Amino acid sequence: MRTTSSITVGRAAELGRLGSALAAARQRSGRAVFLLGEAGIGKSRLAGECAYQAYGLGLPVLRGRGSSTGTVTPFRPLIEALSSRFRAAGPPTDAELDPYRPALARLVPEWRGAAASAAGAGAYPETVVELAEALLRLLAVLGRDAGCVLLLEDLHDTDAETVAVLEYLVDNLAGLPVLLVGTLRAEPGPALDLVRAAERRRAAAVTELRPLPPADVRAMAAAVLESDAADVPAAVLETLADRADGSPYLIEELLADMLAGGALHRAGGRWEVAGGLRTGVPSTIVRSWGRRIDQLDPPVRDLLLTAATLGSRFSVATVQLITGYDDRTLFSHLRSASEANVIVPDGAAPDRYAFRHTLTAAAVTAALAPAERAAVARRAARAILRADPELADERRQLVASLLLAGGDRTGAAVHFAEAGRRVLEAGAAGSAVVLLERAHELAGDAERAAVTEQLLPALAEAGQLDRAFELVRTLPPVRPEPAAARAAAVRGPATDRRVDLHTRLAWAAVMAERAAEAAAQVAAARALSGAHPRPEQDAALVVVEGHLALLPDHAPAVPTAPEGGATAAGAPGDEHPGRARLARTEALARRAAEVAERSGLPVVACQAWQLLALLARERGFDDADACLERMLAVAEAHALPVWRVEALLRLGANAFMRTGDGARLERAREAAAGLGAIVLTQTLDGLLAMNAVLRGEWRTAREIVDRCLDATARLNNVPAHRYLLLGSATLAAHRGRGREMERELVRFRQAGGEESFLMPLRHGLCRAIGALLAEDRAGARAELAAGLAWEQEHPNVFYLAGRHGLHPLLEVAEGHWQRPDLTRAMAAPATELAWNRQFLGFAEAVLLGREGRPRDAARAVDEASAAAAPFPLAHHLALRLTAEAALADGWGDPVGWLRTAEEYFHEAAIQPVAAACRALLRRAGASVAQHRGGRDAVPAGLRSCGVTLREYEVLALLTDRPGNQQLARTLSISPRTVEKHVANLLAKTGRPDRAALCDLAAELCAGP
Repeated sequence: MRTTSSITVGRAAELGRLGSALAAARQRSGRAVFLLGEAGIGKSRLAGECAYQAYGLGLPVLRGRGSSTGTVTPFRPLIEALSSRFRAAGPPTDAELDPYRPALARLVPEWRGAAASAAGAGAYPETVVELAEALLRLLAVLGRDAGCVLLLEDLHDTDAETVAVLEYLVDNLAGLPVLLVGTLRAEPGPALDLVRAAERRRAAAVTELRPLPPADVRAMAAAVLESDAADVPAAVLETLADRADGSPYLIEELLADMLAGGALHRAGGRWEVAGGLRTGVPSTIVRSWGRRIDQLDPPVRDLLLTAATLGSRFSVATVQLITGYDDRTLFSHLRSASEANVIVPDGAAPDRYAFRHTLTAAAVTAALAPAERAAVARRAARAILRADPELADERRQLVASLLLAGGDRTGAAVHFAEAGRRVLEAGAAGSAVVLLERAHELAGDAERAAVTEQLLPALAEAGQLDRAFELVRTLPPVRPEPAAARAAAVRGPATDRRVDLHTRLAWAAVMAERAAEAAAQVAAARALSGAHPRPEQDAALVVVEGHLALLPDHAPAVPTAPEGGATAAGAPGDEHPGRARLARTEALARRAAEVAERSGLPVVACQAWQLLALLARERGFDDADACLERMLAVAEAHALPVWRVEALLRLGANAFMRTGDGARLERAREAAAGLGAIVLTQTLDGLLAMNAVLRGEWRTAREIVDRCLDATARLNNVPAHRYLLLGSATLAAHRGRGREMERELVRFRQAGGEESFLMPLRHGLCRAIGALLAEDRAGARAELAAGLAWEQEHPNVFYLAGRHGLHPLLEVAEGHWQRPDLTRAMAAPATELAWNRQFLGFAEAVLLGREGRPRDAARAVDEASAAAAPFPLAHHLALRLTAEAALADGWGDPVGWLRTAEEYFHEAAIQPVAAACRALLRRAGASVAQHRGGRDAVPAGLRSCGVTLREYEVLALLTDRPGNQQLARTLSISPRTVEKHVANLLAKTGRPDRAALCDLAAELCAGP
C-alpha cells in the first residue's frame, strides 16, 4: 500500500502564511518566503502544497532545486525552474523582454540561438546583477495577469551564483506580482546567510518548521494507514513518538518499515501489531546514511561510528576519552562531520553534539556487521572506564549501555544498578525504577538478589507498592546468624540490609495507608533485628511504628494528613484514654529523632520530626511548626528535596489553617511540581482544592478536582484520590447542592473513604454544612455528633471538622452550652485556627448578648466578621445564625446582618437560607428587598467584567455621589453590603477610587 500521507498534517499556520503570500502576489505585492528546517521535516511537502494552490488559481509556477550530488553547476536551480516552464511552451515573445533575452539565454538553452543572432555570439551579461534583473523582468511579465511563483528547493545545496541572484530578487520583489518561495536546511553556508540577512532587514519572511506534536503524529499515521486516528495502535504511536522526532519523513519511513516487515498489518478491518516494533532501522534510511558516511575520510567515519555507539547525542569529552585524539584533530573531524550534515552542535550544551535524527546514529551503526558493532562498543566502554574509573551518573549509564551492546550482560547489570541507586538517592524514584528494572532483567542468578534489594525501595518510593510487595516475597531468606553473634547483637551486613529494606517498605505502606502490609514489614524487620537491635535501626522502626499507630484501622490512631492531629475527644472536659499512649509515642519519637541525627540518618530524622509535628499539635501549632522547621532544616542541610517539599507542604497546611491564606501551599506545590514529585503534587492539589472550597473559590476548586481526580486514580494514589473525592462532595455541600453531594459521597465510599481517617471531615465539613444550607439544623447537629462519636473510637481528628468551631456555635445558638462549656472549648489549641476562630467569635457574641452585654456582643460580631473575611460562605452562615439569636435577645444589628446574609445566599442560589433570612426579616418588621431578573440591563462591558445586577444598581446611583447610608436606605440593604458592592466595583472596573467610580456612573448615564 501507499506509505505516504495524502494530506499535509500539522502545518495549518504555515499553509495559511503561504496562502496569504499568494494572495498578496496576485495584488502586485511581491515577497519572498523561506521555509527553514531539517531534512524530512516537511519543507518540500509545503512547497508542493503552495504550488498546488498556485496552479488552482491559474498562476504560473517555476520550480527548481539545488544539486544533491555534490557537483557545482552555476545557476542550476534557476535553469531547472525556467526549463520547467518553457521547455515545452517555448520562450515568451513579449517585446518588453527583448533587451533581456541574451541574459536569459544563459538560463534557458533553447533561447541561445535567437539571442546569439540578435546580439552576436558570446554577448552574455558580464555581471550577475544583469542576469538577476533579466530574471526579475521575466517573472514580472509572467505574473502580469494573475501573479506567478518561483519555487526553489534545497538552497543549502546551491551555488554561489544562484545565491547572488536570489539576493537581488529578494530585495526587488516589492510592487511586483511575484512570490519567491525557497526551502533550505539550517546549515551554515551562503544560502542561510542570505536568508538570515534578508530576515533581519525584513526583506523576506522566514518560517522555521518544528517537529510535529503528538496529536499531529497520530493524524499523519492515520493518513498514511488510511484509517481513523483512533484505530492506530498505541504501540505504533509510541514507537513513532520515540523514534521519529516529529519528522514527517521519518514517520512515513518507519511506517513503511513496519508494514514491509509484517510488524504492522490489517486484520478484520483493523490495524494490529505483531511482534516488536523497536527493532531494526528502515533500510532506506540505513542506505541513505551509509552512502553519506562512506564519502567521508576514514578517520571522520571512525569517529562517527564511535560517536554513534554513544547514542543520538554525545559529549566531546567522552568521545575524546575513547579516541584519544588531541583537541585540534578531534575538532577537525567533528567539523567535517558537521559540514556533512551528519551531526550538529547540541544547543542545550556547548560540549555536546547530536546526530541529525535519533535514527541517524542507529542507521550509522546498522551499516556495521554485528560483531564489529559489539567490538566498537566494548572498546568504547573500556576506554571510558580506564580514563574515568569513578564514573559520573551519565557516564555510568553510558558504560552500561556499551557493555550491553558489547555482549556483557552482567557488567551492564552492575552499572545500571549503581546508576539506579545514585538516581534514587537524588530523589528521582521513577528514573531509578527504570534503571534498576533493567539491571534486574540483565542480572544473573548470583546478582539478582542484590539488585532486587536495591529495586524494592525504588518501587516503593515510586508508588508501585503492589510490585514491591510481590517482589519482596521472591527474596531468598537471610542465612541465620550464629548463636554467639545473636547473643552479642552482632549481625552481618546481609541481615542489616534486609532489616533496612523491610523498614523502608513498612514506611511506604504507612504512607499509602496500607496498615496490614506495614505491620507485616515491621514484624519482619523486628524478627531479623532480634531483642537487641542497633540504635539507628530501632530509631527507624520506632518512627514507622509511631506513624502506623496513627492509621484509623490500627487503633488507637491519630491522623497523618496535614490537617489532622491529636486532640482531646468527646464532649468538653472528656479525657481520651489514648492520651498516655500518645505521650509515650511522642517521647519515643523525640528520642528517635535525636538518634537519627546523631547517627547521620537524615531521612529517619525527617520522618521523626514529621511525626512529632503531628503529635505536638496537642499543645499548639507553634510547637508543631517548630518541629516542621527542624524537619525543613535537616532536609535542606542534607539535600533531601522530597523531604523538603514534605516540610513545606505541612508548614503550608498549618499556615492556611491559622490564617486562611494558601500562599505557602501554592509555593509548596510549585516546589513539588518542579521536583517532579507526582504523589506530593497530587496531595497538594487536594489540599488546595479543599482550601478553595472553604474560601468560596468554587470555580478554582472544581477545576483542580476535575484536573486531578483521574490522575490520582491512574497512579493509585489512594489518599489523594479519596481526599479529592471528599473535596468534590464538600464543594457540592457548600453550594447547597444536596443531591450532587450525595452522589460524590457514594464515590467517596466506593473508594474506601469510610474506612479512612477522613470521616470527621465527611461529617463536619461536608454533610453538616450541607444540612445547615438546607435549613436542617437538627441534621447538622446529628452529623457533628456522628463525627464526635467517630473520634471517640479514633483519637485522630481533623481540626477543621467542626469540633472546635461550628459545633460550639450551634450548641450555643441552640441554648445547650453555657459560658463554662464555651470557655473549656476555647482552651484547645485548635481554636487559634482561622476557620474555627470565626465560629467561636460568633458563639461568644451570642453568649454576650444572652448575658445582657449588647455592646460587647456587637463588638464580638465585628471581630468575628473580620476573622471570617477569607471564608464568605461560613461568614454569612454564621451571620444568619447569630442574627436569629440577636433578634431573640434584642441586641446588635440583626436586620443589617440578615440583609447581608440574604443577599449573599440569594446570589449564590442557596434559596433555603435566603428564604429563612427573609422570614426573619419579616418577623423583625423590616422591609424585604424584591429580587428581580434583568441581568441583561447591565451593559455588556460591565457584564464582561463580572459586574452583577445589584452592583450595577449601586453604580447607577453613584451619579449623585451619595454616601453609603443613603445608598443602603435606597436599596434596602445594609451599609456594610453597600461598602462590599463598592469595593467589588472598584476591583472589577479597575477604577482607582470612589470618585472615579462616580465619574464612570456619570458617563454611563450620559451614554446612549
